[in-house]
Amino acid sequence: MIICMKITSPVVELTDVRRAYRSGDTLTRALDGVSLSFAAASFSAVMGPSGSGKSTLLQCAAGLDRADSGRVRLAGHELGTLKEPKLTVVRRKVTGFVFQAYNLVDALTVEQNVLLPQRLAGARPDRRYAREVLAKVGLAGREHARPAQLSGGQRQRVAVARALAGRPAVIFADEPTGALDLQSGREVLALLRQAVDEFATAVVMVTHDPAAAARADRAVILADGRVVADVPDPSADLVASELTAVTR
Repeated sequence: MIICMKITSPVVELTDVRRAYRSGDTLTRALDGVSLSFAAASFSAVMGPSGSGKSTLLQCAAGLDRADSGRVRLAGHELGTLKEPKLTVVRRKVTGFVFQAYNLVDALTVEQNVLLPQRLAGARPDRRYAREVLAKVGLAGREHARPAQLSGGQRQRVAVARALAGRPAVIFADEPTGALDLQSGREVLALLRQAVDEFATAVVMVTHDPAAAARADRAVILADGRVVADVPDPSADLVASELTAVTR
């Protein structure tokens, strides 16, 4: 049985974070003084028009990219002070990832894919917990299947199970429903909601879909690398209205 206690302290904190990219003579300010925090056991959607900085925000928060300035704290770790491979160790210990393209290894079984991050981290694989998580996402009995034998929605369920199996403090999801049909997308969003409510995991999800954002506890909207709205209890209509306002 999976039993988790909800806590509400920040698991991700960004303070005056700036990140810029140069291409020739062009300087793009992807993040321009962003300050945000994401609580444990909370579901946050990050939205904005193309080029608003939402993917850069996720990458900096997860330690996949480094901020030029400002502070990023992930589960109590100051990422700016960490060097590789310590940063990799922290990332593997406290984060899980769900990507639009699933990122499963075709040569491995479902169970082996779920356990792969634990093996890469040098931890002893917990097969019993992995199977419990697979049952939670509706894949009991499919442990020995290969990704090619699964539908797109089932593959994304494997990705969610893989993210959960390491008992992370936070799951970063980058357009997790972007490649799915409507029903499969709803199922994956329900699983992410379940990760928050039952596993006490924080979920930070980049999405362009107002209906997906409506499943979250809040919607953070970016434009030109800055936070322009932070909407609690978002509805699809409200989020769509906010997005329309920043693209005018």
